[in-house]
Amino acid sequence: MSPTPFSLVILAAGIGSRYGGLKQIDPVGPQGEIVIDYSVYDAIQAGCDEVVFVIRRDIEEEFRERVGRTIERQVACRYAFQDLQDTPAGFVPPAERKKPWGTAHAVYAARHVVSHPFGVVNADDFYGRASYRHLAALLADENPDTYGLVAFVLHRTLSEHGSVSRAICEQQNGFLQSIVERTVIEKAGNAARYREGDAWHPLTGQEAVSMNMWAFHPSFFDRLERAFARFLQEEGQNPKAEFLIPTVTDQLITAGEARVRVALSQETWLGVTYPEDKPAVQRGIRGLIDQGLYPEPLWTA
Repeated sequence: MSPTPFSLVILAAGIGSRYGGLKQIDPVGPQGEIVIDYSVYDAIQAGCDEVVFVIRRDIEEEFRERVGRTIERQVACRYAFQDLQDTPAGFVPPAERKKPWGTAHAVYAARHVVSHPFGVVNADDFYGRASYRHLAALLADENPDTYGLVAFVLHRTLSEHGSVSRAICEQQNGFLQSIVERTVIEKAGNAARYREGDAWHPLTGQEAVSMNMWAFHPSFFDRLERAFARFLQEEGQNPKAEFLIPTVTDQLITAGEARVRVALSQETWLGVTYPEDKPAVQRGIRGLIDQGLYPEPLWTA
């Protein structure tokens, strides 16, 4: 039985402030491949038949040149643009606000170009082949009120070079019960810890966490629109407020509007949060190529 086709929405509008550059197009493969190349390759193997890139207008030319010339030869591609001004009618962003509104706002930007079940991933995270199989399985659920999350084991997602942001999940019987974004998580010996205010709190490292690998139906866009309007009413004048996917899904679960099925991936995350992370990503990809999981070069002309 062939996999159910799905769209993959890739969030690639991030500025990459901690990384110090446009990390979405920084080569990590032996033939100049970027993380997105491997993500799309794995997604196609799992049944993806369309990729939607969410980017900023100011990086469009560079992004299309570096990504479009390869990815568009492999699969249908569309583009959506995350813009600070893209808000419900009547709202005016505060003058001091410079960045768009966060990951949920990035998904909101894709509402006009996505019309069937879709996965969401970050452009700069390498999730692994098995994770995309989990994503495809979650997207095969046709209930428009049931979404999905591919979660990861926390200790497999931490950087050796600084703190990361992860959303910690509580689940029961395979469904998400709650999810809370923790913006400062770091290794602590063989375990981990997160900071809230001035206090540090221990973590075991075995917690299930979100890396923004979600499975949604188009029904999510209407719910997202309502959640965005509430967010702007409450937080819109705060120049640093973030409209995040975990927050929205947690609200939907609490309100009983949707369920989120969880699939726990055992893959080890590879990502470039900091410049010092890049060599580890390159070594990890080299190892997967040596195991025969990826061809070299990844794409043929």
